[in-house]
Amino acid sequence: MTVPPEPPVLLVHGFTSSFEHGWRRTGWTDLLEDEGRQVIGVDLPGHGTSGRSADPAAYRKVEGTVAAAVAGHPAVGAVGFSAGADILLRLAARAGAEFRRLVLMGVGDGSLGEQDATALAENVEKETPDLGDVTARLFHRMARAEGNDPAALAAFLRRPVEPLTEREVREVTCPVLFLIGDRDPVGVPERLAALLPAAQVRVLSGTDHFSTPTDPRAVEAALRFLAS
Repeated sequence: MTVPPEPPVLLVHGFTSSFEHGWRRTGWTDLLEDEGRQVIGVDLPGHGTSGRSADPAAYRKVEGTVAAAVAGHPAVGAVGFSAGADILLRLAARAGAEFRRLVLMGVGDGSLGEQDATALAENVEKETPDLGDVTARLFHRMARAEGNDPAALAAFLRRPVEPLTEREVREVTCPVLFLIGDRDPVGVPERLAALLPAAQVRVLSGTDHFSTPTDPRAVEAALRFLAS
C-alpha cells in the first residue's frame, strides 16, 4: 500500500526577518524535510528577496502574497512567527487560505482590533533608537541587518490593516497551537484562544519574544502538533 505524502508546511517569518534568516538557518526547513515534508517558504513584501517600497500603500496585499504561496496546495500546515503568525491568523479567519493546522508563535491578544505600529515604525527610521527600550533597540538593529532597508520596513508597518474581529476569529476551524514565551511583552493569547474551537496554548518559561522560534521546546511542540 502506498503511503500518502505528508502535507506541505508553509513557513512565514517575522518582522525584519526572511525565510532564509528565520527558517532555513535555524534548522526548521531541514527538520521538516527530514520528516518527508515539502517546505513552502515566502518572503514577506519589504523583506528578504521580495520587492521593497517606502510607500505604505505598496503593502496593501501582504496577506495575498502569502495566500499565493500556497495556491494549489490543499490544506497545508503552517507555522508563523510574530508578524507572520498574525498574517496567518488573518488568512485563516478570512478564508484567504485553507490550513490543516496552524502554529502561531509570538502573538498575543493584540492581534484583535486596531493595531498601531506607529511608534515601532518611527523607531525603525530613527538614526539612534530609544536606549531605554530593549525591544525597540533590537528591532532597530535588525532593521539594518541582513541587507534590510529601514524605510521599506517602516512602510510595511504603516500599511493599511483591516482590524481583525472576534467574529472573524471564530470562523477558524482548524486546530491551532499558540507558542508564547513568558517573557514576551505581547502576552499570553488567552482571549484569542478562547475564541477558537480547537486551540492550545503553550507558555515557554524563561523565553522572550525573539528567542521563541529557536527554543527547542517550541520546535519540538510545533513538529509534534503538525504531525498529529
